Amino acid sequence: MLFVDETGCMLQPLVRRTWAPRGHTPMLYSWDRHDRLSVIGALTVAPRRRRLGLYFRIHSQNIRAEHAARFVAGVYRALRRPLLVVWDRWSVHRKAARLLHEQLDKAIAFEWLQAYAPDLNPIESVWGHTKYSDLANFIPDDIDHLHTEVLGSLEDQRSTCALLASFFAHAGLTL
Repeated sequence: MLFVDETGCMLQPLVRRTWAPRGHTPMLYSWDRHDRLSVIGALTVAPRRRRLGLYFRIHSQNIRAEHAARFVAGVYRALRRPLLVVWDRWSVHRKAARLLHEQLDKAIAFEWLQAYAPDLNPIESVWGHTKYSDLANFIPDDIDHLHTEVLGSLEDQRSTCALLASFFAHAGLTL
């Protein structure tokens, strides 16, 4: 099973509440640029062993259907087994599903989430952990610095099986 979704990470900091001495309000000085990275990712569950995996790819432009189809096909080649892909009903995902159906007819099946139900997709918790925990109040020097930090956050999550399992629990899914 493969839960797939995308997110964006911007040069502008995601400002979160923090502690500071009384009378010393923390100040964040940041860029006035709106450059961003787009990240596509997938949480996988092995059918028998219930082994969890996190796959992702970082893009410097917006994710299009071709990117999504290429990403899912790459995960399919890495896992070497038939996949059930769980996606929301975004138009990019529907087009990518048509592209994948043409390429890998019987190897990939699709299940569609309800519209406007991100709490049902455990990959949303990966994005939340990256943005609201690891990168909260973070001001990158440039887009390459942001890329390095996003990559580091996702690599850390990939290596923590208990954290990945908690994302499934948060979505109400049992392993």
